[in-house]
Amino acid sequence: MSGFDERTLAGLRVFFAVVDAGSFAGAGELLDMSQPGVSRAIARLEQRLGIRLFDRTTRAVALSEEGRRFHRQVTPVLAELEEVVDQAVAGAVAVRGRLRVGLLDPLFAQLLLAPRVETFLARYPQLQLELLVRDQPGDLVSEGIDLAIRFGEPPSSALVARKLLETRVLTVASPAYLRRHGRPATPQELGEDRHACIDFRDPVSGQPYAWEFHRGRKRLSVPTGGRLVVNDVGTMLHACLAGYGVAQMMSLGIGEFLAKGKLVELFPDWPDERFPLYVLYPSRKQLPAKTRAFVDFLVELCGAG
Repeated sequence: MSGFDERTLAGLRVFFAVVDAGSFAGAGELLDMSQPGVSRAIARLEQRLGIRLFDRTTRAVALSEEGRRFHRQVTPVLAELEEVVDQAVAGAVAVRGRLRVGLLDPLFAQLLLAPRVETFLARYPQLQLELLVRDQPGDLVSEGIDLAIRFGEPPSSALVARKLLETRVLTVASPAYLRRHGRPATPQELGEDRHACIDFRDPVSGQPYAWEFHRGRKRLSVPTGGRLVVNDVGTMLHACLAGYGVAQMMSLGIGEFLAKGKLVELFPDWPDERFPLYVLYPSRKQLPAKTRAFVDFLVELCGAG
């Protein structure tokens, strides 16, 4: 059975105080202990180690041969332990090390994060940032992911979920598509055979997202049964721009195409469907400084309160 436990560690503290002070009385002053208390602590440590640490006389206390050897062996170990503890404490307040961020959709990284990432890294020159595009949420803790960013309501879990923003969901098509197939007057017409809809697969459920339309409290769901199903926003956007079909997309990523007339919003009278963006991380307690700094940066980036 190991002889090292919290009592041994406490004894070592007294041992080094006696060495530094040169006497039991001096160690007592350093540690705010009585001289008999120091003597008892050293006696207990000697008993646990099975060696005599000090040669005592009525006038002086000096390290024994075993005590000198023990002091020589333990000093670098405690110095290393102190350094490890200092690094851990510094990690709680200093933004440094490696930060791994999981992205369940590259859209946010491409549109908002990438143009501003230089600003974040310039703030924290001791930080290494890894942005990892992922198909599935996975397990953040077991996979060594510090935090994840995802669109859509997160499933119930032990993770902390903080909403960063909400973006409108628009139903759009290209002018070329509308010239060939006509512009649908109502959302219900998208369920008819003459319209091609591009479905987007939910990375969590593995099923295409349902097509919904919101106007105030009114909700309308339209079954589309699209022949084209994608799991990448870029693919959906370019298929839509090319005139293949109708798509439901977040306004966050298509403002430029709408402004230039390359895409047309089909149902501006159904304006109230929103899609949220969340950041997920393991715990609110003892959050590493690097994680807190990045979450604060995301809040700043998204204009969230």
